[in-house]
Amino acid sequence: MSAAEHHHRIDYLEFNVASIAASKAFYGEAFGWTFQDYGPDYCEFRDGRLTGGFAHEQPTPGGALVVLYSTALEDSLAKVEAAGGRISKPIFSFPGGRRFQFIDPDGYELAVWTAS
Repeated sequence: MSAAEHHHRIDYLEFNVASIAASKAFYGEAFGWTFQDYGPDYCEFRDGRLTGGFAHEQPTPGGALVVLYSTALEDSLAKVEAAGGRISKPIFSFPGGRRFQFIDPDGYELAVWTAS
């Protein structure tokens, strides 16, 4: 699938977890997921189709962080704001790309990332 075909589609899920080791043990045993550590506070998981991550942060009730992909991150941020979204984390860099997070009008937090 090309980058254009990924634009604004759900691409990644992220769970805030109290213990990355415990989460790896649970999801590895229960579902056979595989893992790639990125330092002590982040681990990427693969379920065979989709990737996601475990972030060592306070668990947040309500579910995983839904992450969308963008081919033009700044344009996506502007569109989110214009549509009434509130930016909760401005654009920041991380290993593998850049992203921002926002709160939608119903209070759900989502993120948008790009590899460039």
